[in-house]
Amino acid sequence: MKNNLKLLRKSRGYTQIALQMKTGIEQALLSKFENDERIPPTETLLLLADFYDVSIDYILCRTDIPEINKK
Repeated sequence: MKNNLKLLRKSRGYTQIALQMKTGIEQALLSKFENDERIPPTETLLLLADFYDVSIDYILCRTDIPEINKK
């Protein structure tokens, strides 16, 4: 599963440790999610999408548009 997690993290200037401190997601898991070794559970995808203010579809490379369609 290709994802944009590493791109999002780096574009915002975070290390995995800094992201761990902001989100509570363990650094080892962040690494596995970024390297496609594990698929993040739904709760984690929601947390990361809210943190980065992007859609889950953008994280999962289902769209190239990061903006959330808010009504």
